[in-house]
Amino acid sequence: MALPLPAAAAALAALPVLLFGLICMIAHVTARKIPAFHRYEEEKFFLNAEGRKESVPSIDDPATKELSVVVPSYNEEDRLPLMMDEALDYLEKRQKQDPSFTYEVIVVNDGSKDQTTKVAMKYCEKYGSDKVRVLSLVKNRGKGGAVRMGVFISRGKKILMADADGATKFADIEKVEEGLENLQPWPNQMAISCGSRAHLEKDSIAKRSYFRTLLMYGFHFLVWFLCVKEIRDTQCGFKLLTRKAASETFSALHIERCRLITYLSKGALGTESLSWKLNSLHSGQPAPNIPMFKS
Repeated sequence: MALPLPAAAAALAALPVLLFGLICMIAHVTARKIPAFHRYEEEKFFLNAEGRKESVPSIDDPATKELSVVVPSYNEEDRLPLMMDEALDYLEKRQKQDPSFTYEVIVVNDGSKDQTTKVAMKYCEKYGSDKVRVLSLVKNRGKGGAVRMGVFISRGKKILMADADGATKFADIEKVEEGLENLQPWPNQMAISCGSRAHLEKDSIAKRSYFRTLLMYGFHFLVWFLCVKEIRDTQCGFKLLTRKAASETFSALHIERCRLITYLSKGALGTESLSWKLNSLHSGQPAPNIPMFKS
């Protein structure tokens, strides 16, 4: 007997969700130890504005900038200029208003096959390699791995993850900064502030097909069931971390190809403060409590 069309569609949609759940369970069971971090020799340097190699700094060094912006990029030669123009325009204006504010933008070319590095280097030449740095990875690591590589060479007291597609207004950094400050005092100098689009969920559902909405709810359930229960939107692309929190979080990263973030919707951001315990096996120690703020 043939199934009705809605039931057949639901059954078909459930298959990838079940497969993803099985993969997550296997990863959860097998990821007992943190794999050794590997960096190719070519990834220990970046090219400055004059085209000369310079050694990359370390996240373990003392911070020398107020803010680091890490932009993971894979085949982003077309979209990267819009994001960089907006971000650097904002950062330059902010620095003129407050000369004590210092920043850097780190574009991590994640093994792109297009001209991403060439495009990013134009900004390095325009603003100088103290403000814009381009790290080219030997091979594609995935977004999680690219962000980690950028974080590990950051010099900022605070580190912002931002998508290369410019899916949200860069000026909204002020909202996640406010969220981070509202969490003080930071235990062990660790805190994370995240953008959230959970308040836009009803509007987005109205624009999605039944199939995509079913997949969305299936994914959200798996994240809630297997990973994080306190955060409604774990996939937003705007995340601001203290230097200590960034070091602890990305040192505990098990799977480089884990989808850390998805595209952010433009528009006003709601606010919701909460606390999240990082699921970490870092150094065999108990997971640190890192305050979280969803902006």
